[in-house]
Amino acid sequence: MEGLAPIDGWAIAAIFAKAAGYCAAFLAIGGPLFIAAFPDASNDVRRLALKVAVIASLIGIAVLALRFGIRAARISGMGLSGAVDPMMLGFVWDSPLGSAAVLRGLGWLLVLAVLIEGVMGLGMGLLGALLIAVSYTLVGHSLGDPRWLLASLLALHLLAAAFWIGALIPLWHAVSQPDGASLLHRFGHIANFTVALLVAVGVIFAWLMTGSVAALLTTAYGWTLLAKLCVVSGLMGLAAFNKWRLVPALASGAPSAKLCLRHSIRVEALAVLLILTATATLTSITTPPVNL
Repeated sequence: MEGLAPIDGWAIAAIFAKAAGYCAAFLAIGGPLFIAAFPDASNDVRRLALKVAVIASLIGIAVLALRFGIRAARISGMGLSGAVDPMMLGFVWDSPLGSAAVLRGLGWLLVLAVLIEGVMGLGMGLLGALLIAVSYTLVGHSLGDPRWLLASLLALHLLAAAFWIGALIPLWHAVSQPDGASLLHRFGHIANFTVALLVAVGVIFAWLMTGSVAALLTTAYGWTLLAKLCVVSGLMGLAAFNKWRLVPALASGAPSAKLCLRHSIRVEALAVLLILTATATLTSITTPPVNL
């Protein structure tokens, strides 16, 4: 299929490593954003959000190092020996991935500062979240033209998605708490804006990458993007069901509401993993139609 790179073991490893990096980035970004958006959430929920962000940052740093080895192995064609070859690793370091790694690594380190109590710790965490998002504009498909527009759209897209993804675990925990319904209700109001931003930015970015409707059906990038959009549509529908049916049921004290809502959030998390895998596939083994 047009625009599809050769697929081997290292390409598959690159996809899963990149998906893991995305997951770590979104959770690390989402933690400080969640704390900033819901300062009156219970201590248990806030501590969980902080814990997830810190663990995600540590995992993200490890995955970033792993991706260097995988990239070196892919570009060298030497397999495992290429993954640890100093010269090949130097080539990767001099590539856009190296520049992004510096910014992203600094961002993850700053996110760890959320462990510091007070405004300073949160401020450093928010700065780290921004740096992580901006680091993704230094690599991948956003390097095309118009450069400034693609980079801005991608950064906004990442921040909006991270707010949603980073909130899933804290919200899952909040379901069983006395003020859980109130927190979920307020999250739904904020999500109205973030989801609209996420969809609008995603559509514009996809259009700039494909250039035409026909390209969606004739290129590997287009088919992968369509698969991603199908999962995203299902996720949006599930989120709407939670907001309009399950959260009101939880607020009214319906006996099955807690169980149903927790199960629904778990399904949301699974859908997110599928979306991140599709995104990693898009950026690892396919070429946007506008670049063909």
